[in-house]
Amino acid sequence: MDSNKLREQDFLLASISQLSISGSASPPVVARFRPDSLLFAYESDSDDAVQFDLSNCQLYKLGPAQSLCMSEASNTSEEKSYSRGITIEFRNEEESRAFHCAFEKWKKEVVIEGSCLPNEMASSSASKFDDKIEESSAKMYFHYYGQLLHQQNMMQDYVRTGSYYAAVLENRTDFTNRVVVDVGAGSGILSLFAAQAGAKHVYAVEASDMADYARKLISGNPSLSERITVIKGKVEEVELPEKADILISEPMGTLLINERMLESYIIARDRFLVPKGKMFPTIGRIHMAPFSDEYLYIEIANKALFWQQQNYYGVNLTPLHGTAFQGYFSQPVVDAFDPRLLVAPAISHVIDFTSAKEEDLYEFDIPLKFVSSTGTRVHGLACWFDVLFGGSTVQRWLTTAPGAPVTHWYQLRCVLAQPIYVMPGQEIMGRLHMVAHKAQSYTLNLTLSAKMWGPGAEQGGILQTSYGKLDLKEPYYRMSQPQAYPMSQDQQPIQLLQTQDLQIESHDEEGSDLLQQSV
Repeated sequence: MDSNKLREQDFLLASISQLSISGSASPPVVARFRPDSLLFAYESDSDDAVQFDLSNCQLYKLGPAQSLCMSEASNTSEEKSYSRGITIEFRNEEESRAFHCAFEKWKKEVVIEGSCLPNEMASSSASKFDDKIEESSAKMYFHYYGQLLHQQNMMQDYVRTGSYYAAVLENRTDFTNRVVVDVGAGSGILSLFAAQAGAKHVYAVEASDMADYARKLISGNPSLSERITVIKGKVEEVELPEKADILISEPMGTLLINERMLESYIIARDRFLVPKGKMFPTIGRIHMAPFSDEYLYIEIANKALFWQQQNYYGVNLTPLHGTAFQGYFSQPVVDAFDPRLLVAPAISHVIDFTSAKEEDLYEFDIPLKFVSSTGTRVHGLACWFDVLFGGSTVQRWLTTAPGAPVTHWYQLRCVLAQPIYVMPGQEIMGRLHMVAHKAQSYTLNLTLSAKMWGPGAEQGGILQTSYGKLDLKEPYYRMSQPQAYPMSQDQQPIQLLQTQDLQIESHDEEGSDLLQQSV
């Protein structure tokens, strides 16, 4: 017999209340773990005990010192149901954490090896998130979003917040009497919007310490708080008592994909959303176009001049100049730029959140093909994104395009260390290859080539090629407002396509029908 096998363990609780008895809290209770069950017994009356089978019950964290224990009903239907549940009040947060750790250990003893936990839930010891994201990056990420000042920065982006508010309230029919899951709820503002639109219940899932602030904010809005439950934890790990009719989230990072939260959004879809349920946002598009910006190029190149000093306090710095020069060009530039800097119409890459697989987001290989509208030096590739809220009543777009009202995402530009020269009508070919890494971001590999033009162009061939490798995790936040650049007399301004037009060339065959919809 295994000497390490768990036998029995007791916890003293403040109280418990059964879900069927509203507001009926018990006197102090002892929770007792046994080899195959979890027993809640009143100190004053051991006969009136509540017992759960550890093999088919789940424990959900509702607050720092409050949890929910649910027992699955024994039926053969595919739709999961629960026969009963109790809310547990702990005396303090420390005892709550200890109880949850004990529950994990005892349940692990009971669950048969190789079987799956409900809703394909992974135990905390084998979290899918932890497997693909390095611990130091996750710690910094959740610390950042656990601070109110960063939540305020996003909430004060009125293009962002106003677009979400309009998308939700204009599509009340999608939310009224529906169960909603807010993925990465942050301050809980989107959960409150969903409740305003008439949601039956909203589960606000947030892994950072912002969950505690969200509870405080939501409780300060009593007309809505009764229909919102904040659950602290990762969507890859938490368990919910029911399926969702609609998911709402703000998973977009710089270039849409930075921070890799889109993967969590897809995982939440697979775990919690009912078949044919709605997702807000519904699709996302990354737009790309070559640009010319001599001022930006000189600004970046000049940063490395420091390393050209041959007598810096008697030290020759020039051996590191080449490395420094390439290093500065490995940083994508995040700022707002004048759309007249674009030298060709944009193309787009579509991600349909309702059908994309998580693995699809690990790597993107996007072929690039443009026709230059002017003769100039091409300094790199400009990128921005937009997302569609595919409501039943209103189809609303949120765009970060140059020339549109500026958002906290701005736009992103990949600047090449070696510009290429093009003439009007000349074809620009290339590839944008983006590979996810464990620091919650992507390595960008950009190649641009200018094809032969004029007489004999039909014979093909490449005149010049430039390549750059950039780390989306380490951008250069320039944050300047768009500047007015004088145009030469023969230069024609590029007509930026508005999201309302939706006539944007896409390299994705799937989802192209979505682009024909209008706002």
